[in-house]
Amino acid sequence: MNPSDRLIDLAEVFAVLSLIAIGGANAVLPDMHRQVVEVHDWMSGQELARLFAVAQASPGPNMLVVALIGWHVAGPLGLLTATIAMCGPSSLLAYLAGHLRERLSGARLVRAAQAGMVPVAVGLVIASGVIMADAAFTQAGDLLIFVAAAVVATATRLNPLWILATAALVGLVMAFV
Repeated sequence: MNPSDRLIDLAEVFAVLSLIAIGGANAVLPDMHRQVVEVHDWMSGQELARLFAVAQASPGPNMLVVALIGWHVAGPLGLLTATIAMCGPSSLLAYLAGHLRERLSGARLVRAAQAGMVPVAVGLVIASGVIMADAAFTQAGDLLIFVAAAVVATATRLNPLWILATAALVGLVMAFV
């Protein structure tokens, strides 16, 4: 496959995901996983889970994973293509929908649609977590590390970056033992 075909594929995949990403890029991780790992075979599930972890640990928007996927698939042009494809269509749609919503703000149908989007967004985020967990848990101890990190994050006010760093260190030690 030549490089321009990969860029076109990246643009198509992320433009479509952009339009269904209610709640952000994390909400479409299950379909992103399907496209990147199963349909296009650009990387393994474990590689995607690693890129997702790097994106989540980095400061900035949760859609950084899209840029990392683009970079992995087609270098700097892939990064730009994937990022623009993920941001462009949804931004344009949001702009147009905002104008329409402003004109129809009192309509019952608009209020009902807004109320209906909340459970959709929550469900998509939960599905994303399940897909990423499935790809990330490759060893028996991975689930134990996850549960311990979740308990510490819930029970303390410790900065999540310290929890992530500790979990990564424990995972690294477990990999070599």
